[in-house]
Amino acid sequence: MALKHEPTAPYHSVQDALRVLETVARRSTGVSDTELAHQTGLRTDRLAALLRMLRREGYVEQLADGVYTTGDALTRLGAAQGHRQALRDQLQLTLDRLRDSIGAAVYVSRYVDGEVTVAHFADGPATPSVHEWFDFRRSAHATALGKSLLGQLDHNGRRDHLSRHRMTRLTSRTITSDKLLLSRLEAQPPTVPVLDLQEYAIGTVCAAVPITAGSSVGCLALSLPVEHAHRLRQAADALNRNAAPVLLSLAI
Repeated sequence: MALKHEPTAPYHSVQDALRVLETVARRSTGVSDTELAHQTGLRTDRLAALLRMLRREGYVEQLADGVYTTGDALTRLGAAQGHRQALRDQLQLTLDRLRDSIGAAVYVSRYVDGEVTVAHFADGPATPSVHEWFDFRRSAHATALGKSLLGQLDHNGRRDHLSRHRMTRLTSRTITSDKLLLSRLEAQPPTVPVLDLQEYAIGTVCAAVPITAGSSVGCLALSLPVEHAHRLRQAADALNRNAAPVLLSLAI
């Protein structure tokens, strides 16, 4: 299986963030933003945006004299005991924060061994998750997250998936023509969120954006009740802008 697209913008943000974290971690007494800019080679405005994100996520802390040191989240992740649980906890905190900021249930989905998987999600009473009434593994053609994952594969990878999973009509809006689906996937810009307008389930709209690095295929998705469909594009844009912290949680 080959990927169609280059690594996404969140991936490049994460690479820069990791450089900042490595620099901060090397300086136990703290490091100023001027020193960080010099050592990482990042523009001042770019560095400032990354530091805001890293402070919000708890990876770095700014002391009274203005220098930056490692934050509680990074300290927890650095502990050998309970490292895996700390990673899961940090990712869940990030997803919970994203859910609350955009007002929608959010999901991390991956394409593993030729199948769609929903690896993590965050929902709540005011932001209910999608009821999986039809196996997500068999409905990639109808879901925003499935189409986002398929869109990151090459043509042969998409063909292989569709040959193993018949395109079942789930609602009157579901695409069941492989020719039409493949055409739309080919035309989909990688930086534009993929939408599901009641194609999987009546009463639900969804959006998804890729979070891809190297040979890993993944996406970040959201769902909204159809009565909130007027917020979908705005929420999808917010999802796209805030994908980097999620990918960072997965990368550390």
